[in-house]
Amino acid sequence: MAFTPKTWPRKLRSQEWFGGTSRDHIYHRSWMKNQGFPADLFDGRPVIGIMNTWSELTPCNAHLNDLAQRVKHGIYEAGGFPVEVPVFSTAESSFRPTAMMFRNLASMAVEEQMRGQPIDGCVLMVGCDKTTPSLLMAAASTDLPSIVVTGGPMLNGWFRGERVGSGTHLWKFSEAVKAGEMTQADFLDAEAAMSRSPGSCNTMGTASTMASMAEALGMALSGNAAIPAVDSRRRMMAQLTGRRIVQMVRDDLKPSDILTRQAFENAIRVNGAIGGSTNAVIHLMAIAGRVGVDLTLDDWDRLGRDVPTIVNLMPSGKYLMEEFFYAGGLPVVIKRLAEAGLLHPDALTVSGETAWEQVRDVQNWNEDVILPADRPLTDHGGIAVLRGNLAPNGAVLKPSAASPHLLVHRGRAVVFEDIDDYKARINDDALDIDESCVMVMKNCGPRGYPGMAEVGNMGLPPKVLRKGITDMVRISDARMSGTAYGTVVLHTAPEAAVGGPLAVVRSGDMIELDVPNRRLHLDIPDAELAARLADWQPSAPAPRGGYAQIFHDHVQGADTGADFDFLIGCRGADVGKDSH
Repeated sequence: MAFTPKTWPRKLRSQEWFGGTSRDHIYHRSWMKNQGFPADLFDGRPVIGIMNTWSELTPCNAHLNDLAQRVKHGIYEAGGFPVEVPVFSTAESSFRPTAMMFRNLASMAVEEQMRGQPIDGCVLMVGCDKTTPSLLMAAASTDLPSIVVTGGPMLNGWFRGERVGSGTHLWKFSEAVKAGEMTQADFLDAEAAMSRSPGSCNTMGTASTMASMAEALGMALSGNAAIPAVDSRRRMMAQLTGRRIVQMVRDDLKPSDILTRQAFENAIRVNGAIGGSTNAVIHLMAIAGRVGVDLTLDDWDRLGRDVPTIVNLMPSGKYLMEEFFYAGGLPVVIKRLAEAGLLHPDALTVSGETAWEQVRDVQNWNEDVILPADRPLTDHGGIAVLRGNLAPNGAVLKPSAASPHLLVHRGRAVVFEDIDDYKARINDDALDIDESCVMVMKNCGPRGYPGMAEVGNMGLPPKVLRKGITDMVRISDARMSGTAYGTVVLHTAPEAAVGGPLAVVRSGDMIELDVPNRRLHLDIPDAELAARLADWQPSAPAPRGGYAQIFHDHVQGADTGADFDFLIGCRGADVGKDSH
């Protein structure tokens, strides 16, 4: 895609604060100088905001302060002026009720930091699941030159000779304990092996998926996604990113130049090839909404259906992110897809080069990790979008993580009204359930939970696990951790809390799942479904006051990205009036 850099030098927006001799200009400069900044840093060079989601309560991002120093080195080397800005950090592992409830708030907070301060360009320092989409959403809305650098995945976990994938083995070991196949003491011993270095999940979970999406969109330098957090090359990537953002500001290379329809189509296909998280569906649609790209669930199904999954990583496959990096990382995947005619090779990236120019010379160093196209992990990867009377607006399923024998299934519904109902009854051997049943959980969508928590991969009942069964069909309006696996139907829309058909499913109803034909059907007469919906009443009052009310009143459905209705298509970084 052709891009014409702007002329340099020219006056940048930061000079509205720093570039003059008036009282107001002196006011802004003098306060900054109390940190010891020399006068020539205010001479018109690019001011780069390092938007840092570091937090000790966001373990994936707890090492970002070190990387921020490397970014600063790169910015200074390229002739810029770096300023580090701490921004809202959402932790998947600790935020209640769920980090997803605060993704939109984080994007708004970061957007206003970018919009309201003397910044010409931004480095988005991210890692944990929601930090990457929230900062990309903010960058898309402000349209200031921006580039992503992620914290990288943690090292492989190892426990008694077995690779341990963060998250994936948490679910696996937990189910083994319930099945009587693993002792609680062994489970506790395994804990130390799960997260043994700084970084985000080492599986192809949501964090690694969104790092891959940032690279596939063209918003990060090539190779950024897979470098382990503790590898010295992660620091080098941070420094190179700092250098690059300065030139991006000089060229005026903005998110709107990169986040085109072609970029999103590339990212969808890359997601299929890597066996990426279903969470990418929601996040990419939210980012697309901020730049005015009409991305839909139908696009996900159409573009991803024929893409083979060629990355052999947990939870779909065998290996972890460390091996993915050693094999060549995402550039190899992008090259393979481009060679197969599945990508837009001329899509522009933050490097100033096209997607193809960045990867044409890369090599695959391990064909058991990044598989050849003729022996993929799954022939049809991507995200399956299901529709029917149970999901008129759509639901999603990840075929690469599902059991093939369950992709066409008819079973009796066992219904849980919410997560608390599920927790109260699932371990009871008197629960009327067997492996042929379909587990259904309601009221866990954007409004229902609230925030749409990662509880969709409901653990199986112990009495089924003891029979050696490891998977059942599960349906909910919730999300699922990208580290999880199973035949799980997610994001069912409209959600139960707004009166979608999921709200009126009853235990004993028959449900039909047909993934090849993209069908999800509640097998009751149309008249009965209509009568049940007419009688439905909300089960919980709407919150009143604070952010909870804003979220409830304005969050959209999962089928459109779960962003706020008033944030769609709001782009531009106009400088506000000086109040002094």
